[in-house]
Amino acid sequence: WEGEVIFLHEVKPGVADRSYGVQVAKLAGLPPSVIDRARQVLHELEKGEQGEKRTAFIDDLPLFAAVARREPDKPAEPPAALTALAGINPDEMSPREALEALYRLKSLA
Repeated sequence: WEGEVIFLHEVKPGVADRSYGVQVAKLAGLPPSVIDRARQVLHELEKGEQGEKRTAFIDDLPLFAAVARREPDKPAEPPAALTALAGINPDEMSPREALEALYRLKSLA
């Protein structure tokens, strides 16, 4: 389903019609770069080439050829001034309260 496997059935003895290793690896929490590389390798293997060409590919399998990607940084905490600004309702402030709020925001920046 949309490139994902949803296991809805119980496991039965016997062989599967295809490999589910990449999907299981994703469920196990392997890094996205490993999953992407496994998909690339699986795609090459599933092309169905036989004989010497496939043997050569397997022998030369570049498992570590994937370009290392940096995991995205976690979102940073919003700046204190932005948090304070979000809590201000200017429609409910007097001019004096608005001026005091402005000075508080300036001190946080």
